[in-house]
Amino acid sequence: MTEQVDVVVIGLGPGGEHVAGRLADAGLSVVGVEAELVGGECPYWGCVPSKMMIRAGNLLAEARRVPGMAGAVGQVAPDWAPVAARIRDEATDDWNDQVAADRFTGKGGRLVRGRGRLTGPRRVAVEGGDGDGLRFEARLGVVLATGSRPQVPPVPGLADVPYWTNRDAVSAKEAPRSLLVLGGGAIGLEVAQVYARFGTHVTIVEAMDRLVPGEEPEAGALLAEVLGREGLALRTGARAAGARHEGDVFALALEDGTELTGDQLLVATGRRVDLSGLGLETVGLDPGGRALAVDGRMQAAPGLWGVGDVTGHGAFTHVAMYEAEIAVRSVLGEPGPHADYRALPRVTFTDPEVGAVGLTEQQARDKGLRVRTGLSRVPSSARGWIHKAGNDGLVKLVEDADRGVLVGATTAGPMGGEVLYGLAVAVQAEVPVESLRHMIYAYPTFHRGVEDALADLRARESSPDA
Repeated sequence: MTEQVDVVVIGLGPGGEHVAGRLADAGLSVVGVEAELVGGECPYWGCVPSKMMIRAGNLLAEARRVPGMAGAVGQVAPDWAPVAARIRDEATDDWNDQVAADRFTGKGGRLVRGRGRLTGPRRVAVEGGDGDGLRFEARLGVVLATGSRPQVPPVPGLADVPYWTNRDAVSAKEAPRSLLVLGGGAIGLEVAQVYARFGTHVTIVEAMDRLVPGEEPEAGALLAEVLGREGLALRTGARAAGARHEGDVFALALEDGTELTGDQLLVATGRRVDLSGLGLETVGLDPGGRALAVDGRMQAAPGLWGVGDVTGHGAFTHVAMYEAEIAVRSVLGEPGPHADYRALPRVTFTDPEVGAVGLTEQQARDKGLRVRTGLSRVPSSARGWIHKAGNDGLVKLVEDADRGVLVGATTAGPMGGEVLYGLAVAVQAEVPVESLRHMIYAYPTFHRGVEDALADLRARESSPDA
């Protein structure tokens, strides 16, 4: 028998949970279908526990910066046990989602455990879990929020190796003696630096010619310098040609003939959307697509919406939450602005922290813009000079020279993600660069480095595309 409800939400990660909860609060009959944990990747294996790891690693780094700044050398004895305990007890309730489940059902929603699949317009079948065999027809429609999964490269032998993903790295009870990290993006670098600060010998292998290849090259060069100084081995422009596991040893063979070995292997080569198995073909959509195409109101088809990673706009919790609020308005028929990704912010929580918003210089050029850039270095600023140990960083601005507005910015350094906020506002609101120059920047702050970057931008006014 098919049950009639108002809305079915498939996937209760950050975006799906928000949509389902808001619609239930609005008085609709809402069924939320979740195959794993309510709350999704972020609170259990992503944003929250990984930042607990990073906080712990940063404390160790700060303690090691005491000499020459605040006294003699102190003894620092890293211990992973408190980190693992905090993740288990404070962040994840030992990977139990009862609190999140109760939060949703407390709003009047109905939680169904299992995998949801479209069987036609506004129709859903559940497979597995306690909802196995249930069928629903949604009067208003269905929201897909099925997230993403780790992208595993087709390296020969890798499928037969018990490698780590981010989930294993976050839930580990002990730090390995040595760790190979395949992938030099945000997740790989964050985990690599943390474990290195707890005494693990870390080797990073990145196929592209620089770290964080999606960001400005200056940011990648900065992180390479800092991580190298901290003792991490970096292999950029290095492609894995094979992987194997024998006994307690993991091995990566590179295309140049080099073989690297370690006690553990982390695969951190990005994430991908998997639309197969969602039944999209039953509503006339392509189940083999790279992402679910949605319009500015998050609608993919009549009576079908998508939010979060599945839409392909970035595997970030803040994107999922942003899209979720738009989808809620769309389902309820309420007015509001369409999605706007011009000022999409992102932060790599390494030390130095790398914040970025909007377009990189290369992306702006690829769009055909007449580009001007400005750059300042944190150590050259008053606050950076005062900060001294651990002051590596930079501010880079990307201007559309024809319109006189910023279209992108990068803020790397201590609290780089926090410094980003003002520049994100500038990009979003298209604040004229000339207006930014006439603001008052508090002294001595890290964000005052923006003023220095603006000065560098002005110095290049005679030569756009420089």
